[in-house]
Amino acid sequence: MSGLALSDYRRLVVKVGSSLLVDNQGRLNRDWLEKLSDDVAGLAADGHQVVIVSSGAIAIGSPVLGISKQRARLEDLQAAAAAGQIQLVHSYQEALARHRIAAAQILMTPDDTEDRRRFLNARRTFGKLLEHSVIPIVNENDTVATTEIRYGDNDRLAARIAQLVMADALVLLSDVDGFYTADPTNNSDAKHIPTVRAITDETLSMAGESRSVIGSGGMVTKVQAARIATHAGCSTIIASGLIPNPLQALVDGARCTVFQASGTPAAARKQWLAGVLEVAGELILDDGAARALRAGGSLLPVGVAAVVGSFRRGDAVALKTSSGDEIGRGLAEYSDDEALRLAGCQSDQIEQTLGYRGRAVVVHRDELVLFDHE
Repeated sequence: MSGLALSDYRRLVVKVGSSLLVDNQGRLNRDWLEKLSDDVAGLAADGHQVVIVSSGAIAIGSPVLGISKQRARLEDLQAAAAAGQIQLVHSYQEALARHRIAAAQILMTPDDTEDRRRFLNARRTFGKLLEHSVIPIVNENDTVATTEIRYGDNDRLAARIAQLVMADALVLLSDVDGFYTADPTNNSDAKHIPTVRAITDETLSMAGESRSVIGSGGMVTKVQAARIATHAGCSTIIASGLIPNPLQALVDGARCTVFQASGTPAAARKQWLAGVLEVAGELILDDGAARALRAGGSLLPVGVAAVVGSFRRGDAVALKTSSGDEIGRGLAEYSDDEALRLAGCQSDQIEQTLGYRGRAVVVHRDELVLFDHE
């Protein structure tokens, strides 16, 4: 078998399960983590951008508090997450520092990716970290969870992060080497499936339950994560992390399953924007701004001739010419009131006009789609 062409994927989100990092006593497997960091460093040296979504905080923190994860109450798990998270991220920091790579901690919940304003804020944060070659280490914000910590949150969270950062591939490292027609530990007739081109109800029915005492996600959550990611144009790879250097092993031909995306992240994003049924407002463009958008640029404040409707930052707005033709849609970087105050201003006048240093664009080119020009 030839190696997986990770070179085809420039931006990767790698999800690490608890059972790979932590043993039954809550001890961190530092040797494995250092080898994973070696892989990440190699990818970074080849021009890839990597985001790591890592479980393990509760598993590490539970022995500190002397609690059993299986019998713990919600507040126990929250406290364990707080105690374990600091150790978890510090371990990543130390492992990556061996390669002179900096790490950053980002704690999120799936809700953070649903609110449009928070989504845009998070995207900008991730973008800046990756721009400066810093590896984001992401985890579920279990410490302040208001509902019971659910099975598989970090599989789904990883998919949402892949969607948020417009990743080309999501790699789910686990204790299995791919997707099977049945649970291979219970069924000797289970067959490995190397490629999945479409996720159907039958695909979900093949997925089994979690077999790990330490981890919380099973194959079902991984397939659900793959569905989220592939719909966002991000291919998903399920592979074993039970071996040293698991990412390099993929390149060298290790068995895995690839859930193929039908398009690219950018194409999926623009398709979603084009399909928004209702817009909250309108931005009327001058002729120069319309030409700039068609040439691939962002919408600057100076190109806004008028603002119509009531909208908040992150809402979808229609982009119209002075003659009233809708040429596209985008996500507003400012509310209607702020956009109205900025209309016609140069970008270097934003701080003076609003009293704070805002973003240089009203709609970023990555957050808009044009109807009559691609």
